[in-house]
Amino acid sequence: MASRFVWYELMTTDPAAAAGFYGRVMGWSAKDSGLADRSYTILSAADVPVGGLMAIPPHAAQGGAGPGWMGYIGVDNVDTVASRLTKAGGTIHRAAEDIPGVGRFAVVADPQGAPFALFTGGPGEEAPQPAAGTPGRTGWHELHSTDWQTAFAFYSGLFGWTKAEAHDMGAMGVYQIFAIDGVGAGGMFNHQDLAGHPFWLFYFTVADIQEAAGRVTGNGGRILNGPMEVPGGSMIVHCADPQGAMLALVAPGR
Repeated sequence: MASRFVWYELMTTDPAAAAGFYGRVMGWSAKDSGLADRSYTILSAADVPVGGLMAIPPHAAQGGAGPGWMGYIGVDNVDTVASRLTKAGGTIHRAAEDIPGVGRFAVVADPQGAPFALFTGGPGEEAPQPAAGTPGRTGWHELHSTDWQTAFAFYSGLFGWTKAEAHDMGAMGVYQIFAIDGVGAGGMFNHQDLAGHPFWLFYFTVADIQEAAGRVTGNGGRILNGPMEVPGGSMIVHCADPQGAMLALVAPGR
């Protein structure tokens, strides 16, 4: 089986305010993780954990890090994959380390600089995956890159992802959908205004895009683009939360 995104983490300047925003927009509940060495909040949809929330660490803030979401890709062995990643042109930002009772992770970036994390969980059964289109869960993963072709080769080589259909966006170039174990999981394209800062954008599933967009603005967030329909009939909207972290919402086509 190919590797897939298994966790999503928001680093922010105001964890309490962010937890309240996502609770009202997405319906997520927030609960302290109980970790002894750090303050970390677990965000859950219908009692199923979907992501984590923490304050931006001081060293990261000093390095210029701002609020943002990061995805964790599950692998069999973090250390082995991290070694392969550097040989493939990636960068390790935080060397592999253990989270007691949880697993092992490393913070890395692809050759163009888009950050993500590698994760190997501890012993235990993997949580069941919800059906596609389940509200509150992540519905799409989108890489905004400066060279999506090179990026795709990198992710495909490390994680076994494959190409699905491609969409010609005219002046914006090609939008390449990638599949994980034969199922479309996201897209990659060359973003023209990145200023050298590629990133992953995560789409969280909602039941109704207009209502969800209203909850975003009604709770201090901003609409950056949309709502709009995309090929396949889904409705999307790009947003920023009150602290400035970018996110997207998607409602399945009817």
